[in-house]
Amino acid sequence: MTPFSYQRPERIEQAIALHGPGSRYIAGGTNLLDLMKENVLRPTQLIDINRLPLRDIEDTREGGLMIGALVSNAELAWHPQITLRYPLLAKAILAGASPQLRNMASTGGNLLQGTRCYYFYDTATPCNKREPGSGCSAREGRNRIHAILGASETCVAVHPSDMCVALAVLEAQVHVCGPQGERRIAFEDFHGLPGEHPERDNVLTEGELITAIELPVEGFASHCAYLKLLDRASYAFALVSVAAALEMDGDVIRRGRIALGGVAHKPWRLEEAEELLSGKRAEAECFAAAAERLLQGAQPLADNAFKVDLARRAIVRALTEAAGGAVR
Repeated sequence: MTPFSYQRPERIEQAIALHGPGSRYIAGGTNLLDLMKENVLRPTQLIDINRLPLRDIEDTREGGLMIGALVSNAELAWHPQITLRYPLLAKAILAGASPQLRNMASTGGNLLQGTRCYYFYDTATPCNKREPGSGCSAREGRNRIHAILGASETCVAVHPSDMCVALAVLEAQVHVCGPQGERRIAFEDFHGLPGEHPERDNVLTEGELITAIELPVEGFASHCAYLKLLDRASYAFALVSVAAALEMDGDVIRRGRIALGGVAHKPWRLEEAEELLSGKRAEAECFAAAAERLLQGAQPLADNAFKVDLARRAIVRALTEAAGGAVR
């Protein structure tokens, strides 16, 4: 592990002022410390943000909810307002990691966790995300867990978060603060596809710090489902996950939202697929059509073609559960 300095500011402005080349913010450290131990990341300075005033969960003037970036995943999942108004988010969080990790992991940090691609963690192999221009070992190597949508020649890694799949469906907003001041980022714009620059996971600029996640008023509490398909029963990353949320009028869908995890570099949504649900009866045929559209253009690799059919079936199942009023 590379030697590093350690700072522990008590104000947001102080933390941002301390940030420079080679710096990393650290909260729970559930992913950053692993990457440091493996020499994937070698920061020269850690800025511990745990003393910053970012642990509140408060109502917004618009009727939504503002979640401080340092709220732990465990606290968020079991918060009364989340379980009542945003059960989709609670279920997604509880589907991820282990109780011990959820106790440490922060809300802001969840958005920033790195891919679990084997080659990203293996510093003896080429990886464009770790070392731009070195190549992508996964394309011709073991690629069972990798992307089937939105990938590029430079990277086929997937984003590992369960929480982020739910936040995509809820259309959250990410609040950040940096050297240039404060700004708010729509969740759909926060993470990017790899393109020619897979080393850029998100749109944060140098020194910017996530301060809060804002949830809108609509939480789809009555008709939502989260389905995660994985290799073992606990503590594994999704092969495919689905967050589904519906607004119903009897058995007719007024509007619907679907996001996939485990299949792309970011939570995968497609407006055209969701439009196929609007005004339709909540039936398997309608759900299957939306699934086909959402997966259109999938480009599986040698070892992960099974993900296409797995995702298709998972979408139909999640939408069926959401329409029935179940929260899974």
